[in-house]
This record gives sequence, structure tokens and C-alpha cells, in this order.
Amino acid sequence: MMNNLIGNKFLADLGAFKAELYFESEQSLIFKIIEGGGPGEPGHTEKVQITIAEVRPRVYMVAWKEATGATVTHVEDHENGILYSNATLPDGSFYPMKGTISPL
Repeated sequence: MMNNLIGNKFLADLGAFKAELYFESEQSLIFKIIEGGGPGEPGHTEKVQITIAEVRPRVYMVAWKEATGATVTHVEDHENGILYSNATLPDGSFYPMKGTISPL
């Protein structure tokens, strides 16, 4: 699949939580926490295996599982700069969030 994600970095801004997303390949993403908490503190960087599904041009569903066992699913609307993020932590806590996504 060819898309506008691979080889690019984006800022995921969910308000109290911000992360840099680098789409290394169609199968891997490197995220770095810029602000906020969760499974890691600011500066925490992790490489995760991802799946990407194109919903329509410039809109993607991206999902991954982190080392902590947390799962994350994004719907990334790069046309309108909107990010929907759903995270389930290892303790079962569920966090639906909405924010913005922009190129870096």
C-alpha cells in the first residue's frame, strides 16, 4: 500500500497528551511521548509493529500493541488534521480521545 504516512513524522496532540509519530515502514511506527503520561513519561520512545488500513484517501486506521500490553487504535484524518485515538491499558482502563494530527 502506498500512502502519505511512510517515512514521515507527525505530531499527535490529544490535549494533555502529545506524541511524535514516525512511520518508519508499513509495519513499524516509532512513537515518542512529548507531553503527558501513560505507559511512559515524556521522552519515552518505543518502536511498535502496526497495521494500517486506508479508510479513504488520506484517512487511515492505525493499530498497535505496546510493550506494556496497552493497545492503541487511531483513526487519522490527515485531510482535516483530526485524530481519534482509543487506548486500552493493561488494567482494562479505556481512553477514547480526540485531537489533532499535523506533519512535523
